[in-house]
Amino acid sequence: MLAPCMSVPQRVAVAMSGGVDSATTAAWLLEQGYAVRGITARFWRERESDADIAAARAVCDHLDIAHEVVDLRDAFHEVVVRRFIREYARGRTPNPCIACNRELKFGLLLAQAAARGERLATGHYAQIASGPEGWRLLSAVDATKDQSYFLYMLGQEQLAQVLLPLGSWRKADVIAWARSRGLPSADRAESQDVCFVADGDYRRFIRERAPELLQPGPILDEQGRVLGEHRGLALYTVGQREGLGISAREPLYVLALDPARNALVVGPASALGHRALLAEEVAFVSGSAPQATVALQAKIRYRARPAPCRLTPLNRDRALIEFDAPLRDITPGQAVVMYNEDVVIGGGTIAHAVSAAETEEVAATC
Repeated sequence: MLAPCMSVPQRVAVAMSGGVDSATTAAWLLEQGYAVRGITARFWRERESDADIAAARAVCDHLDIAHEVVDLRDAFHEVVVRRFIREYARGRTPNPCIACNRELKFGLLLAQAAARGERLATGHYAQIASGPEGWRLLSAVDATKDQSYFLYMLGQEQLAQVLLPLGSWRKADVIAWARSRGLPSADRAESQDVCFVADGDYRRFIRERAPELLQPGPILDEQGRVLGEHRGLALYTVGQREGLGISAREPLYVLALDPARNALVVGPASALGHRALLAEEVAFVSGSAPQATVALQAKIRYRARPAPCRLTPLNRDRALIEFDAPLRDITPGQAVVMYNEDVVIGGGTIAHAVSAAETEEVAATC
């Protein structure tokens, strides 16, 4: 918990989405003696709506605090939407929340708050702690809501300016607390993952926004034999089984997307597992990479379980991550996040899975 009732109130801008988490964050900080202001970013949406802004404003009116709307539609479209499309064009499956947090929420919004002498608070479920070695980012107490996976890019300078009050709360307690204060957003439904896609159907979004990506091509087995034709690489992801449109004696899964050949490579479930991956755009919470290979745990998807691994830092902000056991859904474009128990060490973008034969070659570049 944060220290309450300061003699000189610290000024905090709370990023308010209109939901119960950010509403509770603002109300709780206000009760602790902070000077609170609400800010809501207007992001680009396929179908424009002011519902989130109206909900956030209603909370601010209820709390009798100022509320400001910051128009980030152009920046969001450039940083998040266009990257989303470009990644699919590269045969990857992107995570748009990572780019949004890095460039916008904890980039532009944080910078704007700092320029006004404010810290930035959000309703993310993660914890920040300080110690002799600097700031640390930790998992939330409520493991079912933990969002530290999406915040691995936060470094020392950012963590010093950010407040995450809900990291020590459980979701059920947040809702109960919000109801007890009569907050207008106490029972508001949570937003969808891909917030800018109107119906959550990214395949439909790609068809309409970037039809040039949907060029049919061959479906190949591991030996290069043609088994059928795909409808465009952007419509598939590693591990996918349904919707391939081919028949075989055993179930087949997407093993890889090959943009150079515009080919979809498929195979049996036994071929999905890999014990290593190459990560790029790697960032470490401490600000520096480990000096040697270190044993950690890593998550390759938000809902994945942390898997024991060894992290070897490479040059050019890359890292080799080797797992104790094969993981079947290593997907280029997704984030891989490294932990030491409940402490976030850092993370990056999965470039590709690494075969056993390639592992020594990649490690030799460190």
